[in-house]
Amino acid sequence: MLPLAHLHTFDQLRILSDPRRLAILKHLMAGPATLSQLGRALGEHPAWVRHHLKQLETAGLVELSEVKVSEGYLEKYYRAKAHAFLCQELVLPSESGKKVVVLSGSHDLALERLVGSSCGNLDIYLLPVGSLDGLVALRQGICNATGCHLYDAQSGEFNAPFVRHFFPDRKMALLTLAFREQGLIVPAGNPHHVRGLDDLIQPIRFINRNRGSGTRLWLDGQLLRIGIHPDQILGYDDEVCTHTEVANAVHQGRAQVGLGIHAAAAAQDLDFIPLFQERFDVVMPQEQFADQQLSPLFERLYSGEFRREVATLSGYDVTHLGDQIIL
Repeated sequence: MLPLAHLHTFDQLRILSDPRRLAILKHLMAGPATLSQLGRALGEHPAWVRHHLKQLETAGLVELSEVKVSEGYLEKYYRAKAHAFLCQELVLPSESGKKVVVLSGSHDLALERLVGSSCGNLDIYLLPVGSLDGLVALRQGICNATGCHLYDAQSGEFNAPFVRHFFPDRKMALLTLAFREQGLIVPAGNPHHVRGLDDLIQPIRFINRNRGSGTRLWLDGQLLRIGIHPDQILGYDDEVCTHTEVANAVHQGRAQVGLGIHAAAAAQDLDFIPLFQERFDVVMPQEQFADQQLSPLFERLYSGEFRREVATLSGYDVTHLGDQIIL
């Protein structure tokens, strides 16, 4: 397996924003080369190459790999430090005296209410990308915690098998926010008489969730089980990133049906056909519980006020709100 490196500083991104340096790096990712060889490949003088190569070397993207003597001359071969690079960086506000907390993963209305209220000396940001990508972001250190509702059909468990897979080397905590009801969101009055997934193949437009979201993964698995191919569903490739966007698309007439949580349908006065209940957890490293700076967030989560707020959301069961599973 070829190594892949993450670009983790803005200086590295700045260096690669110059197409000339990016071209040099790409050549060195393919294999070692000298200044003269790079000059010939790029049609530039070796002195020009040396100027940009030194900046790539200072940024930790290339290195000297070998020195050879050829016809009395020293030839220095340079190479890239990885065969591939991933450019990913989170841009946050300047220092404000508050601790910045980033919550990624699956979209959830209760999570929005949790971070939408004052949590002491914290600046909290939501980054809804889906359950799988949220676990990836947590693994990469891009976020502090992530929302997750992934069902493992083999074990019958929610979330834990996936967390174990992503974090075999760390103690992780799953903090249950609620059990949620998911189903089909349709216009008020259900004019197309949708009753279940089999009805998605009739000539009505569907609005889908993004790949990697727990909702999308559940749907893909169910369609495979009942023998419906995605190509049979009009609009299956039309994707949005949140349950609220699904409900908005149905409410505005851009789609006639979508899969999402009951609370999103109720917020738009849409009809809802329940299909299943799921556990929604907030996943984080266990040591986060010992971080005193995060205590206002946990105090808010365990408060009676927050429990009552979540209980008002359609399809939310708060019986297990605050339960912890340590892996």
